[in-house]
Amino acid sequence: VQLSHIEDEQFGALLAQNYEQNSDQAMAMMEGVSDELDLDQLAETIEPEDLLEAEDDAPIIKLINAVLTEAIKVSASDIHIEAFENRMRIRFRVDGVLREILQPPKNIAPLVISRIKVMGKLDIAEKRIPQDGRISLKVAGRSVDVRVSTLPSGHGERIVMRLLDKQAGRLNVKHLGMSAKDTDTLTDLLHHPHGIILVTGPTGSGKTTTLYAGLTQLNDKSRNILTIEDPIEYYLDGIGQTQVNNKVEMTFAKGLRAILRQDPDVVMIGEIRDLETASIAVQASLTGHLVLSTLHTNTAIGSITRLRDMGVEPFLLASSLIGVLAQRLVRRLCPHCKEAHNASESECEWLGIDIAEEPHIFKPNGCDECNHLGFSGRTGVYELVPVTTELQQMIHDGKGELEMEKHARSYSTSLRADGVRLVLNGITSLEEVLRVSRDD
Repeated sequence: VQLSHIEDEQFGALLAQNYEQNSDQAMAMMEGVSDELDLDQLAETIEPEDLLEAEDDAPIIKLINAVLTEAIKVSASDIHIEAFENRMRIRFRVDGVLREILQPPKNIAPLVISRIKVMGKLDIAEKRIPQDGRISLKVAGRSVDVRVSTLPSGHGERIVMRLLDKQAGRLNVKHLGMSAKDTDTLTDLLHHPHGIILVTGPTGSGKTTTLYAGLTQLNDKSRNILTIEDPIEYYLDGIGQTQVNNKVEMTFAKGLRAILRQDPDVVMIGEIRDLETASIAVQASLTGHLVLSTLHTNTAIGSITRLRDMGVEPFLLASSLIGVLAQRLVRRLCPHCKEAHNASESECEWLGIDIAEEPHIFKPNGCDECNHLGFSGRTGVYELVPVTTELQQMIHDGKGELEMEKHARSYSTSLRADGVRLVLNGITSLEEVLRVSRDD
């Protein structure tokens, strides 16, 4: 690394060039925006047509279309639109990292927000309470659902739009990036006639994508597959999906009870949040149903402790749980610019490799293909723990988490160990794995 001194202005220019994704198209759209733009004009509903082919003269609509198109182009997962006292900001979350894209004039913020609320079929006059909506789009032949969330703030409403690529709902287990051993193990668990399979991890770790991949694997004419979700992220053909609606007291527990009267073979619960839902899930698995769900815990074994803390009886948990998958997402190294280097002694120690082997690992660099970030896309790091006879007995006997964790390590791979596999295969960097894993 060579260090050199540059002036502030030069630094700012380089930073903007390398890290900001200012869309020239979107910036050009803003030039025609004026204070006189009629809000009634923004209230026109739009058809779910291809945005790239739509021709509308309204500058606000063009700006929003350009922002959505740019977000899909760079594979953003979220769009943040925020208003402050003297400015407005639009940011994209790409590969888990937020980056500023635009700073449109503050005076167009109400117009932008109103238009998005119209697209999401929300009440544009209601600005005092949060609202949730959904937009269906087709851009460059790709069908994309957009979840819209509004939140009142001190300087006007802020909006977050979650982009859901419908292609992600068509993945199966083989597309998740697991090791061959874990892929075979998970496939075997999914073909159990009954039992509970849990997917755990923090928010944004890809749990729903994994569940949908499992459902896609099982989706054939011989099975009745039903889900209860909050919200439905992807619509899967051939699967009955039900939306939680707390306004009419349609909770996970109430929906799950109704689903069990629909003769299901496989049931997917978006999240187990309370004892009532957990108890119904356990009973469903014990009466011949395969149940898939998620929990917010850091480790696979931690989900067992969490369910016991909720109040699920250990003997029922031991009889119903057949496997737990913990996961995280790490950024993929850009294949166009990643750089190989010989691992240092400390890196070899961490990787569990003799330095005499002179292993090569990769680090990010940055190029035009990855917007000079060094990373492009994300993949999963997994810890899959099937419930063996020994672990089943430990759950029944109420053994502690550390003891069960030690037993699990005797036959399953930890998150960090799976991350090492990705590092040695040149898929991600050492720093990325360190970021998402813990000491075992």
